[in-house]
Amino acid sequence: MTSKAHLFPHTQDQLKETAADILRCAAQRGASSTAVEISEGNGLSVTVRHGALDTIEHNRDQAVGVTVWIGKQRGDASTNDLSLPSIQQTVAAAVDFARHAAKDACTGLADAHLLEHTPPSLDLFHPWLIDAEAAAELARRAEQAAFDTDARIRNSEGATVCAQHGQFVLATNHGFLAGYPYSRHAVSCVPIAQQGRNMQRDSWSSSKRSAIELAAPEAIGRYAAERAAARLQPRTLSTRMCPVLFEAPLAAGLLGAFVRAVSGGALYRRISFLVDSLGERVFAPHIQIHEAPHQPRAMGAAPFDQEGVRARAREVVRNGVVQGYFLSTYSARKLGMQTTGNAGGAHQLILRSTRTRDEDDLRAMLKKLDTGLLLTEVMGQGVNYVTGDYSRGAVGFWVERGEIQYPVEGITVAGNLKQMFKNIVAVGADVYANGTKETGSVLIERMTVAG
Repeated sequence: MTSKAHLFPHTQDQLKETAADILRCAAQRGASSTAVEISEGNGLSVTVRHGALDTIEHNRDQAVGVTVWIGKQRGDASTNDLSLPSIQQTVAAAVDFARHAAKDACTGLADAHLLEHTPPSLDLFHPWLIDAEAAAELARRAEQAAFDTDARIRNSEGATVCAQHGQFVLATNHGFLAGYPYSRHAVSCVPIAQQGRNMQRDSWSSSKRSAIELAAPEAIGRYAAERAAARLQPRTLSTRMCPVLFEAPLAAGLLGAFVRAVSGGALYRRISFLVDSLGERVFAPHIQIHEAPHQPRAMGAAPFDQEGVRARAREVVRNGVVQGYFLSTYSARKLGMQTTGNAGGAHQLILRSTRTRDEDDLRAMLKKLDTGLLLTEVMGQGVNYVTGDYSRGAVGFWVERGEIQYPVEGITVAGNLKQMFKNIVAVGADVYANGTKETGSVLIERMTVAG
């Protein structure tokens, strides 16, 4: 790849100058308010399969998004061409759309006093100047470690190394002008185990802002192989009610379901099972959910949201009780509330339990489960966010007296998220922090498991 100084075609100052030009152009064309976002990025993704180079992908992209208001009428347009003629055409299109749009009393820029004009540095940009040859070598190390772990690893869907860099600038005509560069890097491996005619695949990955914080490729390959081999010769289960332990990566999905249910769009449309849940006990009393947008180097960290509104650390759930929603300016106005700085979604979220002890690793959580299902993979889109009904195809392990007995597949786990949240018995210290949500494994007291 190129040098650190030339990762992007433009500097932050150049992007800010272009954004300011767009604001002036929009005002000249009759816009009463304008917001513009300019972004550009580049990356490398290399996949190795059976030790041989499979794919090399380079990406380089840029985009300009322009939103204008003429009073309470809104228009949007975008382009991936930063030339002056293209930008002028984009602004003209946005203004034209606004003139023909219906009036909406809730639309408009965020309130000026909520903007983050002096954003803190969150250490989100760690360039990884790796070339395709070096990336391929790291991928080979991950895949070879998988093959070396167990003789039953007979095949592979490959190992991949990704290095991604981006930057953006956000500007509005009421004085907001800020942006920053960021990075996301990852290593993953997907081995396939075989015993007789039975074949099973599994995977593992590590994703960080800084490449030096990534797990070693050999560790990723070994753990992926152990997971795939452990799934061989699965059984099914007869229908029963039993405790279910969601492995940490799946528990992050439960946290995501909660976020979706208490996000503004679902709430003001009243298509969520958690409508009017503010101040209500939704989780078990020992559950705490904290939003931590200023956590350095976190994948979900951000000093401000997509509207420039200041991101704030806050308790979203305290002792099981909902303390706040996830609102943009528009959804907040629809609800008669104030934005929470979540235009674009939640920031870094952390789910914890006051019952969790430092020694509550996965083995300890299996002891708490005692006899029941350890869930490691779910399939399908079986979540009804209007009712909270939850039904997913599942893969995992049957556990008795705290010890894994055998792998299971071809089953379905079902319940209702309202009851599932309230029936969380424990949260592990085996925290999975590979994305924007941090949680350990989550033990739910009782769910339906159908064979």
